[in-house]
Amino acid sequence: MTPPKGGRGGPSGGRGRKPSAGPRGAAPRGTPAKGRTPSRGTGRSGGTGGGGRSTHDARSASRGSRDAGPTLHPAKPAKERGLGGEQVEGRQAVRELLLAGRRKVHEIVFANDLDPAPVLDDIRELAAEGRVLIREVSRNRLEGEARTDAPQGVIARAAPLPEVDLDDLLGPGPGGAAPFLLALDGVTDPGNLGAVLRSAETAGVTGVVLPRHRAVHVTPTVTKAAAGAVEHLPMALVGGLPAALMRLRDKGIWIIGLDGAADHNLWDVRLADEPVVLVLGAEGTGLGRLTRQRCDEVVAIPLRGRLGSLNVAAAGALACFEVARRRLGPTP
Repeated sequence: MTPPKGGRGGPSGGRGRKPSAGPRGAAPRGTPAKGRTPSRGTGRSGGTGGGGRSTHDARSASRGSRDAGPTLHPAKPAKERGLGGEQVEGRQAVRELLLAGRRKVHEIVFANDLDPAPVLDDIRELAAEGRVLIREVSRNRLEGEARTDAPQGVIARAAPLPEVDLDDLLGPGPGGAAPFLLALDGVTDPGNLGAVLRSAETAGVTGVVLPRHRAVHVTPTVTKAAAGAVEHLPMALVGGLPAALMRLRDKGIWIIGLDGAADHNLWDVRLADEPVVLVLGAEGTGLGRLTRQRCDEVVAIPLRGRLGSLNVAAAGALACFEVARRRLGPTP
C-alpha cells in the first residue's frame, strides 16, 4: 500500500494461431506435407498441447464434416474463483472456525504426538458439540498434508467461505455503526492478506472487498495468519475494483486510498461516523491508476525514519486503527 505508486502492467496477449497454408505447394496425395504438423497455441498457464493426424484421418474427418455438418458444442462457462478457505491450519484459526459456526466443518485432523494444551481441549470439545469427525495421524503425515510451514499439529477441512454481495456490505455494523469497509487492490502475498484481515477485524471493519482476479484469496496461509478473522469478516469478490468503488461512492461511502506518494497524510483526514472504505494498494505497485482515480481522497502515512515505505500489512493496521480511533471520539 504505502510504497511509492507505480504503473501497472497490462495483460499480456497470447500468441494467436498462424493462418494455415493454402493449397499452393501442397504435397502429393498420400504424402504427408512437410512442416504441416498442426500445433496448438500456448495458453496463459504456459502449457502446450500437440499431436497430429495422418492425412487419411484428416480426409476422413473432412468428408464426415461435409456429410453431417459441423457439430457445435456450447462453450462451458469457466468456474469462477471463490474465496477459498477449505483448509484451515493453526490452532487459533481452527478454534475460531468452530466457534463462528458459519460454515460446515467436515473433519479435524490432529497429530498424534501433541502435548496437552487448553486450546486443543477447546477444539476437541467444540468438535464434539458440532459432531465433527476427528482423526489422529502421525506428525509426518499431517505435515505432508499441510500447506503452511507450521500447522501447529491441527488441520481442519471445511466448506468454502461464503461470499456476500457488494450491496450487502452497505448495511450498518454492530450497534448500528456506519459501514467501515476495507478494499484491497491486487494484494498477492497470502501472509500480508492474512495479517491485514486480522488487523481489520480487531479494528472493527465491517466488510472486505477483494478482486476476483489477479489477487490472492483465502489460502491456508491466509487463514493461519488471520488467526480466525476470516470467520467473522463478510467478504465480497468483485470483477473490477474501480467499478466496485464507483458503486460504493454512489451509495454515499467515502473512499480513502492509501499511497506513499500522496500529498496529504492520514492524520489530517477528517473522519467521524461517516461510512468509509479504506483502499490499500498492492505490494510494490501501490494503487492502480483507475483505483486511485475513484478515491475521494488519497493519503499517506507519515514516516520519520530512513526507510521509505511500510508493507501493506503494517500500513493497513495503522489505517484501520486510525479510523477506529476517530470513531471512538476524544478520550475523556
